[in-house]
Amino acid sequence: MAYAIKAEIKDPQAEIFVFATQKTMYGGKHVAEGDVVFLFASENEGGQGLVARGVVTSSEPIPRRADLDRQTPRVSVCVHRTALATRPLGRDELKRFKDWKDGRPETELNFKFYRQATNKIVGISDATVAFLDEFF
Repeated sequence: MAYAIKAEIKDPQAEIFVFATQKTMYGGKHVAEGDVVFLFASENEGGQGLVARGVVTSSEPIPRRADLDRQTPRVSVCVHRTALATRPLGRDELKRFKDWKDGRPETELNFKFYRQATNKIVGISDATVAFLDEFF
């Protein structure tokens, strides 16, 4: 499975990205070493959306806290960049894809990243991987 991460990315040109204690949703907690990841610089943090593709070099689940009854799984990952995006893809490009049941890759990304605007790691479908590959 492939994944996408929306997070604060201060240097989109970096070769190594470290994401500590990231929230996970939609299967994101299963991210593991060797998985392909698409990196989105969060617009909430001043980013512009899709910036890079990479491979997970390490992944470590964060233990749940005993003092909380309900909590979202979190994971820390390290990603080695393998390519930089050559075209823009972010909130502005995806916001018109709102028919949650249309099966489009654009809609999947809009739903998983922007319906709840928090930063997170999400699992993505093979169709969305093929769509995102066109941006490199």
